[in-house]
Amino acid sequence: MRRSLPILVLGSLCVVSTALATTYMRVEKDGTKTYSDRPIPGGQPIDVQPAQGYSAPVSSGNVSRPEPQADTFRYQSCAVTPENDSTFTNPDMVPIAVVTNPSVRPFDTVILTVDGRSVGRPGTMSYTMTAPLDRGTHTVSVTITDQFGNQMCSVTSAFHVMRPGVNSPAARPHPAPH
Repeated sequence: MRRSLPILVLGSLCVVSTALATTYMRVEKDGTKTYSDRPIPGGQPIDVQPAQGYSAPVSSGNVSRPEPQADTFRYQSCAVTPENDSTFTNPDMVPIAVVTNPSVRPFDTVILTVDGRSVGRPGTMSYTMTAPLDRGTHTVSVTITDQFGNQMCSVTSAFHVMRPGVNSPAARPHPAPH
């Protein structure tokens, strides 16, 4: 405590002396002005007004942000093609499309996934799977959310890709009728 008292007193004196310092100004031959906190030859003491400050208005404390309005909009229908349980045999491509009624609003976000991976950018309404298409079942999903992240539509469809092998009965040529 004894060591900090002289430091505190010295610091206070520096602050007070700075606040009470006199400013001197001298006009040079070329018309420019020179300012100093020490007397300068030909300088005159001037009265410097304190800097202008700004005080923020007092908050009432009852400021609340408006809550988003409840969105009563609903899509009448939301579908994805190919239809659920469709089958494709040896396809070179499978077109995928999202269809809504009414059309997707500009501020809604559409996410299209194929086999759990997003395809295209958000907002993609169609996509084409191209060869080589793996045999088996593939899943297509679409989710549409509004600007607040509320889910407006969600639909999933599964389709099948068949690739018969050489020994498969479907791949064997049928004899021509006699």
